[in-house]
Amino acid sequence: MTKPEFGSGDAAVRAAEQRAETTRDRNLPQFDDLPIPGDTANLRLGPNLNDACLALLPLVGVWRGEGQIVYPTIDGPFRFGQQITFAHDGRPFLTYEARSWLLDEQGKVIRPAARESGFWRPQADDTIEVLVTHATGVVEIYYGTPLSQTSWEMATDIVMRTSTAKEVTAAKRLYGLVNDGDLAYVEERAMVGEALQPHVSAQLERVVG
Repeated sequence: MTKPEFGSGDAAVRAAEQRAETTRDRNLPQFDDLPIPGDTANLRLGPNLNDACLALLPLVGVWRGEGQIVYPTIDGPFRFGQQITFAHDGRPFLTYEARSWLLDEQGKVIRPAARESGFWRPQADDTIEVLVTHATGVVEIYYGTPLSQTSWEMATDIVMRTSTAKEVTAAKRLYGLVNDGDLAYVEERAMVGEALQPHVSAQLERVVG
């Protein structure tokens, strides 16, 4: 598993403009009777992005694609599909949700897999506080920073878990846009007695925004 090579901001912008021909009119489902602003994953629709989130602007959208899972304690590698949503409601944070499903060798869905949600909270000093809650009983607090206009790196400060959750002690993530405008990421994880090492990677295409 190798880290993705993130492209220049200009290349990502050009690719995004081309892809927007099919994604610009799509957004999250909305409830018309909600008395407060709904979340939007489309910068053309809904409330304006808060100025505090400008460093995260390229992430806003819905992304879908495939990835790979590896670790010494599993028999993989395994293929998986995934959808990641970054949205906002005009306040100084992004909402985050990731839903995954295992795939067989032919790309057929086997079953639902990992699911996580949380918030990305950019700060005035350019750091990013990221809170992630996993359906498996693990809660992680990351601190990160932008590496460029189109890449972001973070590492856990605190990992908490329920009594029934798998042992996890640390994690690192690197997100970024690759040359064709896709969102790519790699995750390293220390768990079940193993040292911090590559665990998950994926490349996702924009489908909303």
